[in-house]
Amino acid sequence: MEHERELASAGIRATEIDHVGLAVRDLEAAVEQYRMVFGADPVHRETIESDGVQEALFAVGGSFVQLLAPTGPDTPVGRFLERRGEGVHHVGYRVPDVAAALEHLREHGVVLADQHPRPGSRGTTVAFAHPKSFAGVLVELVEEAGG
Repeated sequence: MEHERELASAGIRATEIDHVGLAVRDLEAAVEQYRMVFGADPVHRETIESDGVQEALFAVGGSFVQLLAPTGPDTPVGRFLERRGEGVHHVGYRVPDVAAALEHLREHGVVLADQHPRPGSRGTTVAFAHPKSFAGVLVELVEEAGG
């Protein structure tokens, strides 16, 4: 029982998958495809200038499928599409405190893409951990607005 308590207090305390981010070349075509698949409209759309992306979110239970299209070729998602093509770009994990999660990862030698939390879409706070530390998968930590 003590061991279980120790495990519960350790780690980044991820509560669920927030979203899976998919890189797409044509956001409108991808939105139409996902409308057909899910039978629903996106629940959120936003352009995030600081990241050079346009996004559309489709709700799936308490999580999202995030379609990401670059605003230009010299953006992180633009470069990803050039190297790897369309597909899974990252996985977002919901955490209660991004700053605390970053500190935990830093203490455990995880390579971080972001050293500090920053604003994300839909009013969230986010930070990314480098794919080198997660078997080639870019990991996003997501704290919902209001903590």
